[in-house]
Amino acid sequence: MKKIKLNQVFKGVFVALIAVMVLSLVESCRKDNDDDTSEDIKTQKVVFKAEASSGVNISKAVYGIDGNPITVTGLSGTTWTSPEITAEGVVYNSNVVVNATGVDAASTLKVQIWVDDQLKKESVSSGLTLSASTSYTF
Repeated sequence: MKKIKLNQVFKGVFVALIAVMVLSLVESCRKDNDDDTSEDIKTQKVVFKAEASSGVNISKAVYGIDGNPITVTGLSGTTWTSPEITAEGVVYNSNVVVNATGVDAASTLKVQIWVDDQLKKESVSSGLTLSASTSYTF
């Protein structure tokens, strides 16, 4: 009688162990589904801006992310804003350089880097020949 009960206990433990192993395997495979990676890719929206004091004329801007510069020439006025850039994946560095001509030594030019609608970096230049630059490392 004891032998029969002991065999039944071992069989029950064996069946429970196999069931746990199978369920663990199924659950781990379900989590490893690589078809939907949209959650894994981080996107960031980057905007570069320049603002100058009254009478200053912004003439050129060079901006970019991770060594991919975009040059914009023929600008005029006291403000400039880049188109929004959506950076996907890992972004390491963003840079902006803006040139302008001031009206006197008190003229100023401010450049900014905005990431996801938050100001991350700002730099100000002053004088007659204005060149403001800044970079932001993620």
